[in-house]
Amino acid sequence: MAPKILFVLTSHNKLGNLDKPTGWYLPELAHPYHVLHKKAEITVASPKGGESPLDPSSVEAAKDDVSVNFLKNNESVWKNTQKLDQFVGKAKDFDAIFYVGGHGPMFDLVDNPISQQLIREFWEADKIVSAVCHAPAVFYDVKLSDGSLLVAGKEVTAFTNTEEEQAGLTDVVPFLPENALQKASGGKFVKAAEPWGEKVVISGRLITGQNPASATAVGEAIAKALGI
Repeated sequence: MAPKILFVLTSHNKLGNLDKPTGWYLPELAHPYHVLHKKAEITVASPKGGESPLDPSSVEAAKDDVSVNFLKNNESVWKNTQKLDQFVGKAKDFDAIFYVGGHGPMFDLVDNPISQQLIREFWEADKIVSAVCHAPAVFYDVKLSDGSLLVAGKEVTAFTNTEEEQAGLTDVVPFLPENALQKASGGKFVKAAEPWGEKVVISGRLITGQNPASATAVGEAIAKALGI
């Protein structure tokens, strides 16, 4: 039987206090989906359900074949998401949870109690917990049933301070993923040698990727962890 993966997208479409749209980042859904959809059963959820906003800047930036084809042929993946709260208590029905990046998750997922409960339930049910780019920030404050932080003592990566600076959005995000995860993990944040380089970190069942360039490798790491 094919393993089941819950993909989580943002429902947030406005970039902080700027009058600019945001959402999820195209290659960070397109590439893992491309790697996994023929081998696994994928369910897609977001806080509000329905259509999850695609960051238009990521459409401009992502000209690779996988992203272009996904955009053209897979609209239903992000236009008909289920509500995130429907999955509370259902970790046993899945094998992995994966959070797609983009700036949107920084606003509606990082401190979302439903999301935090889901992550805890998946982790404590021995499932794979994964995210890419800004989305690993959703793990920074997740507490397990014993009160400890999920990422404490675990190597982890995410979009870096330098990358945020180069994107010109340091002052727009509520906090910087690198800073939050560095603190929560107890100094275990790791990153590629160069900004925008591919980096995937596997800490047991916790899989994180640094940036858009890491999206394919995150999908491959999830596939490997699932044995598919």
